[in-house]
Amino acid sequence: MPIMTFPEAGIPPALQTQVAELRDEAWPPDSAAAPDTFAHDPALRPVSMLLVDGATVLAALDILTKPIVHAGRQYQAAGLSTVVTRAAARGQGHGHRLVTAAHEAMAAMDLDIGLFTCDRPLQPFYEGAGWHHLPGTVLIGGTPTAPFPSDRPGFDKVTMADFFSPSARLHHSSFSHSRIELYPGEIDKLW
Repeated sequence: MPIMTFPEAGIPPALQTQVAELRDEAWPPDSAAAPDTFAHDPALRPVSMLLVDGATVLAALDILTKPIVHAGRQYQAAGLSTVVTRAAARGQGHGHRLVTAAHEAMAAMDLDIGLFTCDRPLQPFYEGAGWHHLPGTVLIGGTPTAPFPSDRPGFDKVTMADFFSPSARLHHSSFSHSRIELYPGEIDKLW
């Protein structure tokens, strides 16, 4: 089964329809967990990765990128967003394969760090795909004037990361037990 990669705006319409259906299945539009929108801010250069079996999308995710400043240093950061597997295909390793491929793709990009949050029960899943838990770390999303921290009441998130560049690896300890100003904007409040 191939993994297909597209700029988000370049996903063929038939595949985009299936991705939208998968997201609605995972986050029903009328539920409190549903995001305001699944469209990402183009400034974050969204790239979509799809695991496809024939003409069927089994799993999908997006990679978002932006520069960040942390502990006085600038880093090129990317994170995973809207990771989803078709309900009927869960438990077969499709999500693991796609998240592992995304980790490998990000390591091959001109990035310093991969960084994102996930629900606490999903931590072992992401660790199995090459990501590492950053204990005590909070991502601050939103904007500087309207922050959206990952430790807000009602959230049970953990921060996952990997350090790709020599500079990021050298300074990796500054990311644990810290508050990282991600600030992806109003559309993608937190990736």
